[in-house]
Amino acid sequence: MEFDSPYGNKYADLLSNVSNFNIIESTLREGEQFANAFFTTESKIKIAKMLDEFGVEYLELTSPAASEQSRQDIKAITSLGLNAKILTHTRCHMDDAKIAIDTGVDGIDCYWSSSYLNFLSRKGIEVRFSSEDSFRSDLVDLLNLYKTVDKLGVNRVGIADTVGCANPRQVYELIRTLRGVVSCDIECHFHNDTGCAIANAYTALEAGATHIDTSILGIGERNGITPLGGFVAKMYVADKRYVSSKYKLEMLREIDNVIANEVEIGVPFNNYITGFCAFTHKAGIHAKAILNNPSTYEIIRPEDFGMTRYVSIGHRLTGWNAVKDRVEQLDLVMTDEEIKAVTQKIKTLADIKPLGIEEVDTLLRDYHREIYGRNQ
Repeated sequence: MEFDSPYGNKYADLLSNVSNFNIIESTLREGEQFANAFFTTESKIKIAKMLDEFGVEYLELTSPAASEQSRQDIKAITSLGLNAKILTHTRCHMDDAKIAIDTGVDGIDCYWSSSYLNFLSRKGIEVRFSSEDSFRSDLVDLLNLYKTVDKLGVNRVGIADTVGCANPRQVYELIRTLRGVVSCDIECHFHNDTGCAIANAYTALEAGATHIDTSILGIGERNGITPLGGFVAKMYVADKRYVSSKYKLEMLREIDNVIANEVEIGVPFNNYITGFCAFTHKAGIHAKAILNNPSTYEIIRPEDFGMTRYVSIGHRLTGWNAVKDRVEQLDLVMTDEEIKAVTQKIKTLADIKPLGIEEVDTLLRDYHREIYGRNQ
C-alpha cells in the first residue's frame, strides 16, 4: 500500500529546497578524521565507486596537500570517470590550490582569500567559501563576509556548525537570513555533538540551503556529522518520489556495512533504515496492525531500501494474530481458537526465556501434529 507522509513539504515555498538538493558526501574527507579511520587507496576507490553508484552528486576528499598519499589518492579517484563531481578541501594558500588543480578535481572548498578565489575562478574550478563555527560568529560580520565573497563569484558559501551547538530554529533563522543576502548556492555542514545534525540539515533546506554534507554512518571528527542514511531517511519521508528517483536506495545497507567493516565498528542496532531492528515489530497490537497495513507503524517502506520487515513472536508480548501469520507461512492449518491456545503456550514458555524462531516453529509443528495427527 502506497503511503504519502503527512509530514512532507506540503506548502509551497519558493525558497525551500526540500525537493531540490545535492549531497556532498564527505566520508573520504570528514570521515578520514574519525578516530578509527584509515582508508587505503583501494578502499577509497571502492567507497567512491559505491557512493557514485548510489547517486550522490559530490564526493569530498582530503586535501592533496595533507600528504603525498592523499594527493595520489585524489588523482586515482578523479581518473575513474565518475558521475559525481570530485571536491577537495584546502587552505587558502596558492601552493595548495596548484596542487589541488593538478589532481583534476572539479571543485575546491576553501577559506578566505580574495586572490585565491579569483585564481580558482580563472581556472574554471567550482569554488565554495566557508567559515568555521558559523553559529558562534557575529551575525553582521558573517553576512558582510558572505556578501563580499558572493560578489567575487563563488559557486557556494558554506555554513558550518563546527561544534554541533545549533538547533533547528537557529539554523532556519540564519539560513533564511543568508538566503536574502547572497545569490549563490548555500552548503551546510552540521556536526552531531548534540544530536541535531539530521534535523538541522532538513531545516536548512527548508530555509533555502542547496547542498548538505554527509558521511556514511555519520563518521567524522569527534562524534561526526549528518549521517548519509539518516539524512536520506528524512528526505525520503519528505518527498519519497524525488528521493527514490535520485538515489539507488537499496545500496544503503551495503554502503553502511562496508564502512562499518573499514573502521571496525558495528552498524548501530537503531541505525536509520539499516539497523538490525529498524523494521522489527514486537508488541501484539503493533504486529496485528503491521500485518493488516504496514503504514500504521512504518513511515518508511523497508522494501524500497532492500530491507525486510520482521514480526517477532517468540516472547511474552506476542499476540495471536502474529502467531497466525507464522502458522500460515509454515503452511499449517489451524483454527483461530487453536492458534490462540498455542499462542498461550508460547507466552508461557517465553516468561522463562525468549524463544528463537526455530523454537517457535518447532512448537507450532508439534502442536499441529498433536491435534491433527502425524500424517496430516
